[in-house]
Amino acid sequence: MTEIEYQLIRPNDDENIKLIADWYLSEWNIPVQATIEKTKKLSADNSEFQVLLTLNEPIATGGLYTHVGLLDKEPRLKVYKHWLALVYTKPEFRRKALGAMICNHIQEHAKRLGLKDIYLFTHTAESLYKRLEWQELERLELGGKDIVVMKKDLD
Repeated sequence: MTEIEYQLIRPNDDENIKLIADWYLSEWNIPVQATIEKTKKLSADNSEFQVLLTLNEPIATGGLYTHVGLLDKEPRLKVYKHWLALVYTKPEFRRKALGAMICNHIQEHAKRLGLKDIYLFTHTAESLYKRLEWQELERLELGGKDIVVMKKDLD
């Protein structure tokens, strides 16, 4: 039986950073270079990190960030400091609870770092986060999408 493993991505992990950048390009059209630069700058000192879930091969990723794109469009949300974001699972492995597993791992790591709460926004995975006991803070219409902003208490 193969075991699921979690790996914190380090700034010099070029191979996995490139893989994640390729995933983000294909899923959300985020430029590869933008992902590479952002990931290499992540600092545990700022409670920012990227996690890779592997099961014989890299399967899923996600991270905790102090800045997400939503904050550029809705500056009032900058009061929220730590954002779970860019949770991605390879298409052929979706609907197998791996996204929930990586989210739970990110939450636990954030708690170990001493964080009391974390936030996210989504327009596609609200039901997943509700199952993981995230609480809705507000809804907003942005770019024709119904966005929900959610909070998770880590205490």
